[in-house]
Amino acid sequence: MDVTPLRTSPAYRKVFAAQTLTVLTTALTNVGINLHVYQVTGSSVQVGLVSLVFGLALLAGLLAGGVLADRLDRRRLVLGTRSVVALILAGLAVNAALPHPVLAVVYFAAVLAGSINGLGGSALMSAVPSLVQPAQLAAAGALFTVTSQFGAMVGPTIAGFIAAGPGVAVCFAVDAAGYVLGVMLMWSIPSLRSDQEPQHPLRALAEGFRFVRGNQVVAGLLLIDVWAMVFAMPYSLFPQLAEQVFHGGPSTVGLLYTAPAVGAFLGALASGWTGRIRHSGRALIASVLLWGLAITAFGLSGHLWLGLLCLGIAGIGDTTSEILRRALLQHYTPDHLQGRVSSLWLAQATSGTAIGNAEAGLAARLLGGSGAVIGGGLVCVLGVCLVAVTMPRLRRASLQGDQCPSLPSTA
Repeated sequence: MDVTPLRTSPAYRKVFAAQTLTVLTTALTNVGINLHVYQVTGSSVQVGLVSLVFGLALLAGLLAGGVLADRLDRRRLVLGTRSVVALILAGLAVNAALPHPVLAVVYFAAVLAGSINGLGGSALMSAVPSLVQPAQLAAAGALFTVTSQFGAMVGPTIAGFIAAGPGVAVCFAVDAAGYVLGVMLMWSIPSLRSDQEPQHPLRALAEGFRFVRGNQVVAGLLLIDVWAMVFAMPYSLFPQLAEQVFHGGPSTVGLLYTAPAVGAFLGALASGWTGRIRHSGRALIASVLLWGLAITAFGLSGHLWLGLLCLGIAGIGDTTSEILRRALLQHYTPDHLQGRVSSLWLAQATSGTAIGNAEAGLAARLLGGSGAVIGGGLVCVLGVCLVAVTMPRLRRASLQGDQCPSLPSTA
């Protein structure tokens, strides 16, 4: 793995350390909030509604945060939003520790935390190109991916132990402390103000959409992810497949969810080549094809060991494509648009996964669990091939070329 950004950029080291810490502690809240709501209400519907409220608030925050990140000092925006989130988490911890926790407080915190995390998320992603050299964008993104996948593997287990012992209030308190320490780590990074001229927020957001529509590389990056996430997202089918195909129980479901994360983690550890390869666009297309083909093979597997292997390979394709998409997006976007374009990418990632899981559930009613997975994987492969054929500039995209060249929307 290429760790050059950690060696050469003191500011990136601080951001990376803060992000690593908060990724691990946020995993505690992700699990703890679901347990807390279920303990208070005894209703899975309420658990889903809280998640929906948080997701909608996050989506709105990301879009607004993209505009703010291109107008304000990104450093101050990241530090300010994380400080507020720490206060919200502290409030959740106090509420959870009460003899009779108030559900309305959880909903209110979901709205605030979702929207404010969205504001800060866009600013943080748009700040990275200012902290590292252009040739290090892929490596910087890969380092972030390693921490997120490690948190996805380790965090839920730690959260379960804490919730079973001291209780979910401690999960929230630890996460709040993680955000505070993260703010302290990033306090000394330099100012990251964009050169964007002030304009009406809606006009600024429209400018971001026009840039994406007129830049074939950036538009292709977003479109190719739609085919993968909307049509080949099998996670919502894991409980059904564990029972009907692999003849297992909850432990089998856990293995199915863990396998892609393990593959993604290993793929990120071996990702040093992504910053050195000349044909970045072709590598991206190949990695998304790997995801689609591996998901198709998973649907055809029929045996648990083979299904887990296919999901692990899919995880490698997914994390490789994420690293390359993030790096190419930042490479081909000018600084004054980094915030808005980053917010669109993050918003699509948030909504695309949710839509993909819903689509898989509906397809399973018509085709069965395995049929839905196989059909989705094949649609993904066909869609990626269509993008590759119709968007030649995406095929020719490279991290070794000039930054953010002017690219017309036609070949």
